Amino acid sequence: MEPDDIANLVWTDTPAISPDERHVAYVVRWIDGDAEEYHSRVWVTPTDGSTRPRPLTSGRNKEANPCWAPDGATLAFTAQVPGPDDDPEQSIQLLPFDGPGEAAVLVSGPEGFESLTFSPDGRWLAYVTRTRSADYEITEAKKRPPRKIEGMLATLNGEGFITDRPEHTYVLPTNGSSGPINLTPGSAANVQPAWFPDSKRLAVGVDPFGVDLSTHVEIVSVSGEDDPVVVTTTPGAYAHPSPAPDGSRIALLGYDDPRVYPDNDHVGLVGIEQPQRPRWLTTALDRTWSPFPGGQRPVWIDDQALVAGVEDRGNVHLYAVGPDRDPRLLVGGERMITSWDAVGGAIAFTASTSSEPAELFVLVDGEERCLTDHSDALQARVRPRPAERFTAVSGAGDDAVEVDAWILTPHDFDPAGTYPMLLNIHGGPFTQYGNTFFDEAQLQCGAGFVVVLSNPRGGSGRHNAWGQSIIGPKHPIVPGSGWGSVDFDDILAVTDAALDQFPFIDPDRVGVLGGSYGGYLTTWAATHSDRFAAACSERAANNLLSLEYGSDAAGFFRTEVGTTFLDDPAEYLRMSPITYVENLDTPLLILHSDDDLRCPVDQATQLYVACLLLDKPDVEFYRFPGESHELTRSGSPTHRKQRIELILEFFHRHLQPSPQGPREG
Repeated sequence: MEPDDIANLVWTDTPAISPDERHVAYVVRWIDGDAEEYHSRVWVTPTDGSTRPRPLTSGRNKEANPCWAPDGATLAFTAQVPGPDDDPEQSIQLLPFDGPGEAAVLVSGPEGFESLTFSPDGRWLAYVTRTRSADYEITEAKKRPPRKIEGMLATLNGEGFITDRPEHTYVLPTNGSSGPINLTPGSAANVQPAWFPDSKRLAVGVDPFGVDLSTHVEIVSVSGEDDPVVVTTTPGAYAHPSPAPDGSRIALLGYDDPRVYPDNDHVGLVGIEQPQRPRWLTTALDRTWSPFPGGQRPVWIDDQALVAGVEDRGNVHLYAVGPDRDPRLLVGGERMITSWDAVGGAIAFTASTSSEPAELFVLVDGEERCLTDHSDALQARVRPRPAERFTAVSGAGDDAVEVDAWILTPHDFDPAGTYPMLLNIHGGPFTQYGNTFFDEAQLQCGAGFVVVLSNPRGGSGRHNAWGQSIIGPKHPIVPGSGWGSVDFDDILAVTDAALDQFPFIDPDRVGVLGGSYGGYLTTWAATHSDRFAAACSERAANNLLSLEYGSDAAGFFRTEVGTTFLDDPAEYLRMSPITYVENLDTPLLILHSDDDLRCPVDQATQLYVACLLLDKPDVEFYRFPGESHELTRSGSPTHRKQRIELILEFFHRHLQPSPQGPREG
């Protein structure tokens, strides 16, 4: 895979099974490099695979988020439409499925729509969108009044200010008899609506942006005659509600103490008659049941069973869970399930492996079949390299742990040759690498590098203590060893294991790179070791002290550090790579985006200026205009291509990745 192939990426997601279980609507996404745009289109295919998939929408207006009406006769989806002055607006449209007819716009507006869901009786469509304050009617920003900041998390990476445009749940009559009704006005975010069987109430997840970081689940009525009812009254991190078919209880995802992060999310149940702490159903499998990114609500398949997704050591699988049973595996394998839906006896899901972008699958009556091949042309063009799992032992004696890792070899690989290696460190830290198509790894292989991916302690996909091991040592509840401790030990152990197990890696030509927390650990490695011949630190957290009061997640990092920056600023600086920059002797490439709100660009500027003041050689710094923290995933195709070219050229210069001839002897 080469940098130009970024424009050829294609993948599927968001399956939605029809009520009769006979069809699956889903979304195909691709990149238009010439137009500098991402596109999407809604497709449909029979679950029995009797005919080929066919497109339902044109793909010209970024159609996505399919949702079936209860009778299966209509499909709702989102799409762009022309707005004032021909600027694009977002819309929800209805398309007849069982007969002729054109798509009709149900509602449109300047903000996006998500979480579309029909009421069981088909009379209402619920959705989530941002509610703008009246100040946004003043088109010139310089003439608007000052923005009042209320609560925590006033901004969001990729969105800008959200304090004056919170997400709310709306309902809209499907017969067009009236306009949208905001069921959840106010300053809190009210998201993830799910209908009760009576079509009169919805359960929603609520984030009040409070200092204690709690989120809760409440019930709202369509009529607006009843006050919202909070069903999780104890402090916790509760989200993704899913009312039971009989309406007596609500399933959800979450954990009980928002003062601690990370904490493995679990599937829980709460009754609606007496608000209470959730009863957790999945503790027998100590993993996070909210796979990154964002999680997905558990889906009831009958009165006693739900389908839920879980991370597990580089994979994401689906399980059946219930109040009186241990979790039972439904869909496993060496792969990551990226999205899914369940109706009755049918499960549709999209899944990816290390060498295959996500495609659509169904599981019906215990039989699994793949229904799509949208990535075949890409695979034929770039010949993706498969990943091989290996493990490393980090630590000694009773403290030793097994760290998961994966290796990919270059194209035209010759086991008798020698190759440079790039160690990739994931972000988060509470995320995981694993068995999914990773364009970064494929691009590095295409440039002649051996690629190693690792999941050090502090990441997800393992037991709770694994994720919590790098919480700060001053945390009052679950003290760990802090960032830059056992996680650093683990990446060094993975490096040693790779060199020991794979003799074709040249130990003198090993580079390291990562973004966000991965950038943090890269900078940490470059300031605490001479093990790496070159390093690329991207969108990194380099100064945890300034990050805790400057990020869009300001105030959140105390749940990981264990104390506030007011009480103990020295603890933040102790764990900050910027504190140790005087020790930097590794050639370093610094990459950052100007509009990054998660790790603001001053995180990179501080590091670069310190290197200049200390007269550090071999330090390069690039800033990408108009990009956010998500540059590598959703940035402009041109910037994504330029970024990977910078990285590959940098490591090519310092590691010389051209395959060498056979080793002598």
